[in-house]
Amino acid sequence: MCGIIGIVSHSPVNQALYDGLTVLQHRGQDAAGIITCDQDRMNMRKANGLVRDVFHTRHMLRLQGNIGIGHVRYPTAGCFTSAEAQPFYVNSPFGIALAHNGNLTNASDLKQELFVQDRRHINTDSDSEILLNVLAHELDKASKLELSANDIFAAVKKLHRRCRGAYAVVSLITGRGILAFRDPHGIRPLAIGVRKGSEGNEYVVASESVAIDALGYELLRDVAPGEAIYIDMEGELHTQQCVDNPQLSPCIFEHVYFARPDSIIDGISVYKARLRMGEYLANKIMRIKPDHDIDVVLPIPDTSRTAALQLSYVLGVKYSEGFIKNRYIGRTFIMPGQKERKKSVRQKLNPIELEFRGKNVLLVDDSIVRGTTSKQIIQMARDCGANKVYFASAAPPVRFPNVYGIDMPAAKELIGHGRNDVEIAEAIGADWLVYQDLDDLVESVMKKAEGISEFDTSVFNGVYVTGDIDQAYLNKIEALRNDDVREASDEDNEVMDIHNNS
Repeated sequence: MCGIIGIVSHSPVNQALYDGLTVLQHRGQDAAGIITCDQDRMNMRKANGLVRDVFHTRHMLRLQGNIGIGHVRYPTAGCFTSAEAQPFYVNSPFGIALAHNGNLTNASDLKQELFVQDRRHINTDSDSEILLNVLAHELDKASKLELSANDIFAAVKKLHRRCRGAYAVVSLITGRGILAFRDPHGIRPLAIGVRKGSEGNEYVVASESVAIDALGYELLRDVAPGEAIYIDMEGELHTQQCVDNPQLSPCIFEHVYFARPDSIIDGISVYKARLRMGEYLANKIMRIKPDHDIDVVLPIPDTSRTAALQLSYVLGVKYSEGFIKNRYIGRTFIMPGQKERKKSVRQKLNPIELEFRGKNVLLVDDSIVRGTTSKQIIQMARDCGANKVYFASAAPPVRFPNVYGIDMPAAKELIGHGRNDVEIAEAIGADWLVYQDLDDLVESVMKKAEGISEFDTSVFNGVYVTGDIDQAYLNKIEALRNDDVREASDEDNEVMDIHNNS
């Protein structure tokens, strides 16, 4: 999962891009990058690390220009090095930079096709570089020095025919403007905002509306699935639907875990959706455990707080904060390597012993993926003197890998794979475990939605909305995602130099 942003303004955009990436930092903590355009010159800085660590004063001073794009990276299958930091850039045609959130499911075929047919070399293992080269090739076929909006939209139409999977994209074309588009299913989020000024309109596109709000822009709308948006250097907005049969099928895990609660995605308030998750989960507890003996509801910070608060209200049980979070430790779910995740849990969370001692506690989390974190947290509760430790997940059991940009592990590493609820409870050490039902999760998010045909719920039910995923593909990504491969790759990469304008 990654965060992307693009801005066309009448004044320098370097600080706004930095601020926007900081707001989107929760979407990726592995690497960050910004590229701006000043007249006909591109200026770029990208490296591994958090936004605040990648960009120093000397870098910001070089990022001149009134137009630019930015990216925060979360490592996906096969991408563990600084070479995959974005944006990517190609000099032909025109000079094009691109930042991408998602995952191409036919990346291997496209890479071969680009080499054999298009005579283009891909220098990294990132599917984002593949996507950039497909776009560059289709723009090059226009054979025009002066590109029109229609030329650009024609190239995007051809890109949609070649590329499969999930992709929300911002691209900067030197001296011409910013292009943004979303895959035909709208799996990954993308929104556009506007700010009216004395010199004309200024525009921003970003992964989440919270970045648009924070920069002082007005949320205009979400980019539709299959739609392309082009903002030229004069600030004129051009839009066009570039696929024949778009079908909005966004990833439901955005609402479960990834997105900030103050974001609105495809017209749905993430905060309100999580409140409803808590309500539905409480109703299930009252159905199956009407005589429960829960003394206190404790969220596992931060993502589960909203659901836990509403759950406690519906149950009529005290809500309390049982864990204090160290805000300088990254999100454990998106840390590569099982050893790193195990090490970080106790560094990240510290229990308040008085909230546990002698009580029957219900711990609430947004989801359970590997179970490693859940097991350690439950043991913390027991070490603090909890009488009984119950566990509730605001999402159903995660049983299948994600292929659309969330680097969930191989199926065999998912604690929900091949186990029932009782076996999972035993594996994580809980006295009792309750999961959200999938129908209730969908209803929680869908309740206020318009125009959504379905959600991608593949991590829960194994149904992939693009319809092109088979066991051979899952076996391939399993080979890339298992923890042994990650840890070996991490060790190899320790000797690599961080490059690109260091």
